[in-house]
Amino acid sequence: MNETIESRSAADTFAYGKALGKKAVPGEIYTLTGDLGVGKTVFTQGFAAGLDITEPVSSPTFTILQSYEEGRLALYHFDVYRIGDVAEMEEIGYEDCFFGEGVCLIEWADLIREILPNDCIRIVIEKDLAQGFDYRRITIER
Repeated sequence: MNETIESRSAADTFAYGKALGKKAVPGEIYTLTGDLGVGKTVFTQGFAAGLDITEPVSSPTFTILQSYEEGRLALYHFDVYRIGDVAEMEEIGYEDCFFGEGVCLIEWADLIREILPNDCIRIVIEKDLAQGFDYRRITIER
């Protein structure tokens, strides 16, 4: 089942992330792909808000994983943009996050495709400058 949402602002992207976070259930893995600057972190911040996480959420580019435990569900936020090898995922114990009681959201997930479970929920955020600078098309594939 695919769903496409049009976002006309960062606030729209945040709100859609929040709505999806409110529906999240334990054990779900969301993959998040899109070019640099499309709003992946804004979407993630909204998603965290939907999980009732109140601490600031930022992209974990240099640490690969940020854990947020105080919400309705734990959020394991991965940014694998700088990962050199899938073995690095094993070093940080990704399986505990993927198969735990929280929710995973993985930015740049295509870089670790070989270790992703088949039932991930795929989110793609795309720009379309013909629609305006702030326009984003957000596609959810379940």
